Amino acid sequence: MKAPRFGYTRPATLAEGLALLAQHGAEARLLAGGQSLLATLAFRLSEPSLLIDISRLGELKGVTCAGDVIRVGAGTTHAALATDPLIRTHVPLLAAAMPLIAHAAIRNRGTIGGSLAFADPAAELPACCVALEARIVVRSAQSERRIPARDFFTGLFSTALEPGEILTAVEFPLPAAEERVAIDEVARRSGDYAMAGVAVRAVASGGVFRGVRIVFFGVGDGPVLAHGAMAALEGKAVSAAQLAAARAALAQDLDPPGDQHGGPAMKRHLAGVVLQRAIGRIGAAQGARTP
Repeated sequence: MKAPRFGYTRPATLAEGLALLAQHGAEARLLAGGQSLLATLAFRLSEPSLLIDISRLGELKGVTCAGDVIRVGAGTTHAALATDPLIRTHVPLLAAAMPLIAHAAIRNRGTIGGSLAFADPAAELPACCVALEARIVVRSAQSERRIPARDFFTGLFSTALEPGEILTAVEFPLPAAEERVAIDEVARRSGDYAMAGVAVRAVASGGVFRGVRIVFFGVGDGPVLAHGAMAALEGKAVSAAQLAAARAALAQDLDPPGDQHGGPAMKRHLAGVVLQRAIGRIGAAQGARTP
């Protein structure tokens, strides 16, 4: 297949890009890393009349510490996030997720903003943002707003972005003392989308987990908060019995669709496997840091 005919423009500033988006409306699409958009164009799943290339806007790149948050520009590539010292120190879940995302060529071009805006249910970064209670910063020509990550993903490949808005940044709260994180997934081959994956955050102290956040990906139409599994671990010392209770809770937490890899029962089984692995890593990290 070949892409449809379209116009192309590269604004010099974010303000210019927002003006172009407001002018052309639904007929325009934003081009950042292009790792998802170019594929949809090739298969004619997307047929815009204009591509607005925002990939070189310095306003959308970089990682900074701003007060009590780490702010990541939406145009920051996966490869840059993997090596950024602020990310490795304060948002280690993102750093851990980077090697799981596709391949090096994709990570060199793909951006965090593009991944979140595309909202693939099997992608790692949406789940990480929900687990870390990030805020998604979006701007239009008239205003700026911040959307909690849990509210940003509204369904299969859909988000709370409104017409005329650009995702400009992601803000991650600085971690609490004793906070531990882990991510795990099962894929057919390295670089493939996850058949099932999980991002976990918890404050682990004295053998007890608090503030537990368990978010699955690849098992629903977006990131899935596992409320039952979180309740099974919250405020408790993690043991084999508690892990078994958390895995059992997934029967109610998850309603995965079948796909080319297998049916719902297999997906739930894999979800339990990755959850146990992730909790095990957090427990091991806690043990290494506990006097």
